[in-house]
Amino acid sequence: MAGPPPAERAAAGFRCGFVAIVGRPNVGKSTLLNRLVGQKLSITSRKAQTTRTRINGILTTERAQLVFVDTPGFQTQHRSRLNERMNREVRDSLRDVDAIVLVLEAGRTVEADRAVVRLLPEAAQVVAALSKTDRLAERDRMLPQMAELAALRGFAAIVPVCAERGDGVEALVDEVVPLVPERGALYGEDEITDRDERFLAAELIREKIFRLSGDELPYASTVAIERFVHEGELRRIAATVYVERDSQRAILVGAGGERMKEIASAARVDMERLFGGRVFVEIWVRVKRGWADDDALLARLGH
Repeated sequence: MAGPPPAERAAAGFRCGFVAIVGRPNVGKSTLLNRLVGQKLSITSRKAQTTRTRINGILTTERAQLVFVDTPGFQTQHRSRLNERMNREVRDSLRDVDAIVLVLEAGRTVEADRAVVRLLPEAAQVVAALSKTDRLAERDRMLPQMAELAALRGFAAIVPVCAERGDGVEALVDEVVPLVPERGALYGEDEITDRDERFLAAELIREKIFRLSGDELPYASTVAIERFVHEGELRRIAATVYVERDSQRAILVGAGGERMKEIASAARVDMERLFGGRVFVEIWVRVKRGWADDDALLARLGH
């Protein structure tokens, strides 16, 4: 059911603000964002350091609009200009938001988590989300973790969640809403992201590379959308995947082009679901040595 228009919302104590989702790599930040907005916006995989650039996911309810900023995990591997940009983007995000959701894996806090806590601005309002609770055999294992976190800093709340199933997500939203200011909505009720379809298409292709190729290859590749054309309800998309070496291109294309066909097909299915229409996608793989240190290319790709 639609809520009141922005002007009436502001008068009724409507709240709106930006909320950064932060944490070490691979703790479930992107999965949580997707659950919060009810759509697959941010790409996910079991490989660490999947997210490369911030993406805003917008949740609008009758009482608030929360603009969640999914940030890359702080990068500790694969040193390059790309990773320098990613780390800077995380730090910039923390300065520009009204509240922060710190995501940690339920049942264990490692040194990388503590390092992220130390990076949070002292004055920031932070809610800790203990993710992946479905993997805990005994929920009591979270009690010592909660005590340790409470000793590290003053959290506004500590909330166990399972983004895969949706458990605890409403409780998390309830804790975040009072932390953002009273003001009118910044986006329309039907908007779920500030990113355009070109960006989302590139991200979905990159996700399939992460999911369907080896451990190192995804980190040595990136995706550029060369053409995005609407023909009625059909979207025609042409993309280029850049890799560092000829051997990587051979792996990504696969025998007879089969691996790339599988990647393109899987990406097309997700695009059609997200865009709500038919998609035709063509993907080429090209070698560009040093692309991760090419400032001009990184700027064109939006990294």
